Amino acid sequence: MSSKNNSGKSTLGEAEALFGKAEKPSAPTAYTAEDIEVLEGLEPVRKRPGMYIGGTGRAALHHLFAEVLDNAMDEAVAGFADRIEVILEPGNQLTVIDNGRGIPVDPHPKFKDKSALEVIMTTLHAGGKFSSKVYQTSGGLHGVGVSVVNALSDHLTVEVARNRTLYSQSFSRGLALGKLKEIGAAPNRRGTLVRFSPDPEIFGDKLSFSPKQVFRMARAKAYLQRGVRIRWRCDQSLVEGTDTPAEAEFHFPGGLADFLRERLGTKTTITPDVFAGRVEKEGGHGSVEWAISWTPQGFGEADGFTSSYCNTVPTAEGGTHVSGLRSALTKALKAYAETAGMGKKAAQITADDVLGTAGAMVSVFITEPEFQGQTKEKLASPAAAKAVEAAVRDPFDHWLAGAPKEAAKLLEWVIGRAEDRLRRRREKEVNRKSATRKLRLPGKLADCSRSGTQDTEIFLVEGDSAGGSAKQARNRKTQAILPLKGKILNVASNSADKIAANQEIRDLSQALGVHIGSRFDLENLRYERVIIMTDADVDGDHIAALLITFFYKTMPQIIHAGRLFLALPPLYRLSRGGKSAYARDDAHREELLATDFSGRGKVEISRFKGLGEMMPAQLKETTMDPAKRTLACIRFDEDNLPTTEALVETLMGKKPELRFQFIQEHAKFVQELDV
Repeated sequence: MSSKNNSGKSTLGEAEALFGKAEKPSAPTAYTAEDIEVLEGLEPVRKRPGMYIGGTGRAALHHLFAEVLDNAMDEAVAGFADRIEVILEPGNQLTVIDNGRGIPVDPHPKFKDKSALEVIMTTLHAGGKFSSKVYQTSGGLHGVGVSVVNALSDHLTVEVARNRTLYSQSFSRGLALGKLKEIGAAPNRRGTLVRFSPDPEIFGDKLSFSPKQVFRMARAKAYLQRGVRIRWRCDQSLVEGTDTPAEAEFHFPGGLADFLRERLGTKTTITPDVFAGRVEKEGGHGSVEWAISWTPQGFGEADGFTSSYCNTVPTAEGGTHVSGLRSALTKALKAYAETAGMGKKAAQITADDVLGTAGAMVSVFITEPEFQGQTKEKLASPAAAKAVEAAVRDPFDHWLAGAPKEAAKLLEWVIGRAEDRLRRRREKEVNRKSATRKLRLPGKLADCSRSGTQDTEIFLVEGDSAGGSAKQARNRKTQAILPLKGKILNVASNSADKIAANQEIRDLSQALGVHIGSRFDLENLRYERVIIMTDADVDGDHIAALLITFFYKTMPQIIHAGRLFLALPPLYRLSRGGKSAYARDDAHREELLATDFSGRGKVEISRFKGLGEMMPAQLKETTMDPAKRTLACIRFDEDNLPTTEALVETLMGKKPELRFQFIQEHAKFVQELDV
């Protein structure tokens, strides 16, 4: 019996047309209860590690360290520990020690043949953080963190000093290698030691902890809990030749304010003081801490940044606590503008205008927070927004009222950004007469004034901050600037419909005056040269690769004609006395030190973090002035196009397994990976 749809056609026939007619198997295939697998203990973690730590790459590897460190920090936040030690040793072995209460070692009431420690280490959703009896605030909520670390470790040892006695138990791949042992008396020791080595069966033989990243993660935790001291130790062989110290101690009484001042470095700020504060909840259970400063220089790739934390856990994607901070600052600034007689101008301010060039940090400690996902990258607790807004609003009101000159300066800066945003919206149509017509151009394009294409060039620049410097450095007659948001769509791994619908690609095509694909006509290209100009770092290289892929896939005629170029901005500036020079990369820097700057006298070396940090005059001198710059012309082997196409498909295409294979085959050529 078959069913009919409204048109009278057989729906079964339609299904067969779409999916093919089911074929009978060549031999009977049984599907019984015996085919149903039941994963026990920590088997689900080893079977699907991505569900618990987000994958099996470098970030996931360091997530294991974060889970163990978070447990130690929870003891510090609860007031039971004030010292934590992090030790990185050869063999990819990492140790975290705290002087807290120590994991309980007495028999568990439900599993009487196992200690509480063994239950915690070998059972998912087992821990002391499901209620507020043991921890008022904590980063661990699901009881899976340390058991996941155990499941994904080749070897893990726990030592607990509790009640003046030392206990120890060892595990491998989630299984106990024996019962909990009493080692002996420990009259001068308390707390927990966890030493583990990630399992190469999960993470591969070549992936190892980065001393630089572990060092930064440990230091960041010390900023978040003022009373804790974190000691860092690393085997000298692992940090040889790097700027990561083998030993250090972190203790920051100023908390986030210290953290932000370090991040600001020598940058010029709109107001001389960092706006920072901390509000404790009644009873001491929970708090809100913040630190904010505004700078016209931006921070590397972006104009500003917001770093957020909940119970010392970094929330990379923000969440409700960040929403509360944005709301408090925006409302307070608008209210101050009303009292200063600038309410009409300030009415147009948005939170993006307020925090667009700010370095902002916010940390909250709350009971039973709600996160999105096990990796806790976004806080979802609705109460956090109200708590942060209430905590920050009054202090910011007082801060503005207490320094009227600085408040007026900040308000003018934010209003200026709002006006600039509205102006860009109004100027979405930028007209320039060409030989045949007027064109509708994207609003961010700063076009050149020459009507013909001779000697004209367009710079595709990474970010608005770099775009601003480039606009000041350019020759307005012949040089156009188009700032891009950052990493554009990868056209090699997306459908034609998605490419056609992408606004940034439409803006880019519109600025160039050409269509993509089969409708492309080189004669309509509005510039003689198209120049990709990105930061001289890994992210800049990635953006350049995406843009080159865009032209190769959608406008290969530009490459064939030799009209696509890559700018080569310097990475370093070297100076001594009245002499200065620029270096493209590390090798060029060493060459200049050995030649132009040999001899006595200290050489000042400054590293450009991005194009936006270069003064317009420096950018013009090194990268944009045709008389002094160096450009790389993008070409591909015309006689070996299949090889080129295969390489582009491998590195940029839809199949990640091809990239993985390429990385495995070429990993031996990597000398140092700076994370």
